[in-house]
Amino acid sequence: MGFLKRIFKQDKPAGASVTAGRRPGVKKAKATAPKPTAAAPAAANNAPDAAAEDEIPLCKIGLTGEFDESGLAKRVTLAFDEDSQLDDIETLWVAQLSSKVVLKGKVPSQAILDKMVAVAKGVEGATAVDTSQVEVG
Repeated sequence: MGFLKRIFKQDKPAGASVTAGRRPGVKKAKATAPKPTAAAPAAANNAPDAAAEDEIPLCKIGLTGEFDESGLAKRVTLAFDEDSQLDDIETLWVAQLSSKVVLKGKVPSQAILDKMVAVAKGVEGATAVDTSQVEVG
């Protein structure tokens, strides 16, 4: 079935990528400056330029470059699916806490877990991989 299909109930979309890099046609969110008020005129001087653009955090970029709260976890599951050495292990789940990938469940061997950690760490935007909730054996 594959990790992406099993965990997120979706097939790989056209143009899906493990890479979080900005893709053509994906708009950036615009920053808006707060309007100055009489109570806070000094804040207006420190406000960001209304023309400035904010990037989507790497951990929130989805499979096709869109904003996605679970973007990093989805890109990690896609990376697992695209690695010929990793089969869909139906007892393992992938989640994220900000930029930390969280693996939960059971894997058959330490070698497989080590491979999964290496693959997850290689996904752009992943700063750590938590395996404290994984049972080996």
